[in-house]
Amino acid sequence: MRLRSIPLGLILIFTLHAAVSAGLAQDNLRPLAANEAAKLYDEIGDHMEATAMAAPELSRAGAPLRENVRQSAELLQVGSTRENLGVMYTLLQNAKVYVQIAEAIPRANPFSEEIERQLGQLRIALGKVERHFRALMAVTERRLREPDRDNLARYAEANGSLGPPNPEDPRVVFLGDSITDGWPLNQYFPGRPYVNRGIGGQITSQMLGRMKADVIDLKPSVMVVLAGTNDIARGISKEAIEGNLSMIADLAVAHGITPVFASILPISDHHNDTDPNYLRSAARPPGTILELNKWIVEMCRARGFVYLDYFAKTVDANGYLRAELADDGLHPNTQGYGVMTPLVHEAIVQAFSSRKAAPKAKRFGIF
Repeated sequence: MRLRSIPLGLILIFTLHAAVSAGLAQDNLRPLAANEAAKLYDEIGDHMEATAMAAPELSRAGAPLRENVRQSAELLQVGSTRENLGVMYTLLQNAKVYVQIAEAIPRANPFSEEIERQLGQLRIALGKVERHFRALMAVTERRLREPDRDNLARYAEANGSLGPPNPEDPRVVFLGDSITDGWPLNQYFPGRPYVNRGIGGQITSQMLGRMKADVIDLKPSVMVVLAGTNDIARGISKEAIEGNLSMIADLAVAHGITPVFASILPISDHHNDTDPNYLRSAARPPGTILELNKWIVEMCRARGFVYLDYFAKTVDANGYLRAELADDGLHPNTQGYGVMTPLVHEAIVQAFSSRKAAPKAKRFGIF
């Protein structure tokens, strides 16, 4: 059965309304992690199937609605359409109409307690998905309004005043997200020409967009990349992350920069009792981190890059980030950065050694 289409005008009206609502309450709304949203889509479909036989009219009238929800849920669990607002809207509207039919059909006897419970759970799940939808609308609206998607303005002034590198003491640029952003390199590496170009919350596509301004134009000899944890949290496909990291590597090599790629750090739920937001494994499943790290290892081996293994030195016996190395299960604290410091130092030394041993790469006119 084909997924029934929703009139474009209706989608636009609902979208604008959702965007306004999201804008008014954006401080209280945030999108769900991909696996949490997927679980809700399945719950909605399960509750609809479980209640369908409560009355013949509901079974007949609800059949196309249930099928539309099933197909929408399948699409929303595919990386390329995971945040497709049109598909999500279709799921929401079909499920809402189903609930309205269930409430409106005439019946000689009340629904059983189990059917009423299932309908109640369906309404709760719908409410959560609708809030997720509104949060994604707010994010989308901000992206559309933001002319500087990659936040090039963050380091524009600092880049302009940095000056050329010292040939006797070559420059190293650290490219990353909040873990890099929060690392005071001048304290851990005093006197070293290490340049921090981390930006909290960024994903690999944004770092790729910053390569020219925040890395290439600074003319470093070595670049240290720590990226991917936010991509995982946003449900970005492994293939997209791999593609972005590969292109970052390509640009570095084309401009004579030796890249060092770091493993993604483990996460933990050790501090969840302090703050429910510190439940990290829901958005960043440990298995997904391991899969991406395995790919990074293989890429580095295949291309002759230095692999910086933070993971092995920061993981505990249960596969989590060691409790003492972070206060929130994600971002290293002073002790965490203390563990990372000698590891990245050794990786940088290896990268400079490889530069001396390798023939000078040809430059390409990419930028």
